[in-house]
Amino acid sequence: MSDKLEGKKCPNFEGECTNNVKINNKDLIGKNFIIYFYPKDSTPGCTTEGQDFRDNFKKFQKLNTEIFGVSRDSIKSHENFKNKQSFPFELLSDPDEKVCKAFDVMKMKSMYGREYLGVDRSTFLIDDKGIVRKSWRSVKVKGHVAEVLAEVENL
Repeated sequence: MSDKLEGKKCPNFEGECTNNVKINNKDLIGKNFIIYFYPKDSTPGCTTEGQDFRDNFKKFQKLNTEIFGVSRDSIKSHENFKNKQSFPFELLSDPDEKVCKAFDVMKMKSMYGREYLGVDRSTFLIDDKGIVRKSWRSVKVKGHVAEVLAEVENL
């Protein structure tokens, strides 16, 4: 396994999501779930990734798999993004980066010669027993959701 989380218990996390939903990993035992981290609401890559999860949502549901998107954006920003894109899943707000740090998705990035700490687009598949079965880091959006779905089908 290529990632230090794979094969281990899901890191403990909790957070506030859209629709006044609060989640934590312990409440998700008994279901598979996808938790995907993305840099920023309403940006091109993040929108495309969310749309791909949206368009395949029913397939994930048939496989007893929930989906949660996570970024550092506010609940208000998440609500706007979710409503505009008709996402059928919740978005978790992580402004203090606790969930991001639990999954080790913060990394140094560079834009226009300026370095900053940002979210590395990453996805994690956790099984119904709370074990991280697969992780994807530095995700390229095109084809990613199909790859995640194929992995869920193999659980």
